[in-house]
Amino acid sequence: MQPETNYARLGEDRIGYQVFGHGLPDVVLTAGNFAHMDMVWDDPGIALFFRTLGSFSRVIRFDRRGTGVSDRLGLDLLPAWESWAEELAVVLDEVGSERAAILAQVDAGPMALMFASTRPERTSALVLANTTARWAVADDYPIGLPREVLDARLRRIDQLWGTEAMASILVPSRSGDEQFRRWFAIFQRAIAPPGAMEALQRAMTEIDARPLLPLIQAPTLILHRRDATWVPLTHGKYLAEHIAGADLVELSGSDPSVMWETPQLVLGHIEEFLTGARDSEDPSRVLAAVLFTDIVGSTPQARRLGDRRWRELLNVHDELARRLVGQAGGRLVKTTGDGVLATFDGPGRAIHCAIALRDQLRGIEMQIRAGMHIGEVELRDGDVGGMAVHIAARVMAAAQPDEILTSRTVRDLVVGSDIVLDDRGTRQLKGVEGDWQLFAVNRRGDPADL
Repeated sequence: MQPETNYARLGEDRIGYQVFGHGLPDVVLTAGNFAHMDMVWDDPGIALFFRTLGSFSRVIRFDRRGTGVSDRLGLDLLPAWESWAEELAVVLDEVGSERAAILAQVDAGPMALMFASTRPERTSALVLANTTARWAVADDYPIGLPREVLDARLRRIDQLWGTEAMASILVPSRSGDEQFRRWFAIFQRAIAPPGAMEALQRAMTEIDARPLLPLIQAPTLILHRRDATWVPLTHGKYLAEHIAGADLVELSGSDPSVMWETPQLVLGHIEEFLTGARDSEDPSRVLAAVLFTDIVGSTPQARRLGDRRWRELLNVHDELARRLVGQAGGRLVKTTGDGVLATFDGPGRAIHCAIALRDQLRGIEMQIRAGMHIGEVELRDGDVGGMAVHIAARVMAAAQPDEILTSRTVRDLVVGSDIVLDDRGTRQLKGVEGDWQLFAVNRRGDPADL
C-alpha cells in the first residue's frame, strides 16, 4: 500500500517525506526536482520499483522545497541546490536514521555529492544514476553541454512542461504509450508550475560540484545509460574516474530515470552493491506478453549481401525494433542476432508492434516471422526466462515468412477487440507437452481500441 506522507520542518518550511520497506540499509531515493511524493504511486512501474527496493532496504523519500507536496515558494525564493543537504538532514533526523545510502538520479546527483562530502558520517553509500557533477561545458570540462544546448533545453521546459510532449524527452521508453503520456503530463503539473521548474533547472545548469569529488569517502556505484542524451554517458565516466574506488555500470537504453527501462537489472545491481548479494533464489515473476521475431533467410542473405551490407541492415532492423517496442510501451529485452525478444503488459500492444515491425521492414526487403504467448515470466539480470518465453519461441518457429502467430491464450485475451486472428489448427511445439492451437494475425484495428 502507498505509505503515509508526513512532514519535517526546516525553519518555517515543511518538507514532505515517506518511509517504507524493511531491512537494512536505509536508502534515500531521490530524483531531485522531478518528484511528487504521492502521485508517483499511480504509475505501476514506479510502484513496483519502490516495492522491490523496499524488499531489501528501508526507503526514505522526500520532496525538496518548492516541489511536490512540500511547501511552495516564490520564484525569487527557490532554495539553492546546496540546501538540499539541509533538507535531507532534517528528514533523516525526523525518521531516526543515523546513516543512509543515497540513490540519486539526474539533477539530484550534485545535491547527493554535497551531502556525502559535508556529512560523510551520515552517508553509508552513494548510487549515482544518469547524473553529473557539472552540466555546462568549460575549458577544463569539454564534455559538458554547450550553453546553447542548455538554453534550448530550458526553453523546451518553459514551453512544454506539463504537456504530453515532455514524455519523449524524459521517458522515451514510454513515450509511445498514450495513457502513460496523459498521466505524465498531470504528474509534471503536480510537481511544480512551468515557471518554477524552468527556474529550478536554470539554477542546475550553473552547478559545478567537481571540487567535491575527491572528498567522497562513501563506496560509490555509478549507473549510466549508454544512449542517454539528457545526461551523456561521458558524464558518468567522469564521475567514475574522479571518485576514488567508484564502480561504473553501463546500462542499455536512453531513459534518464532508472525506474521504467530495465528496472529489474538496475535493482539487481543496487541490491548487490548495498547488501553484497542478489536475491537469486526468488526471481521476480510477472505476467507478460512475450514476442519473438526472426529474420527469414538471414544466413543466405548475409552471404549474398556481404558482411558490411548485412551489418548495416541489422543495425536498421535493431534500431527500428527498439523504437517500435518503445512506442508500444514494451520492453526490448534483447536482440538475438537476427531477431528480437520483447515483453509487453498486454497482448494487443505486442500484436501491433509485431505488425508495425513486419510492415516497415518490407521497405528494406527484409522479411520476418513472429510468435507470441502470454504467461508468467522470470526477470533475471535484464533477461527473461520461464516456460512462457520458451513457448513464444516455439510459436515463432512454427510461423511462415511474413506470418505472426499467437497461442490460444493470446487469442482469448484479444477477443472483442478489432484484431482478427485466423485459426491455424493445432500443432505440437518442440519441448512443450500437448497440442497447441495457434492463430495467425489477419488484420489490426486502431491501437486506441486496445
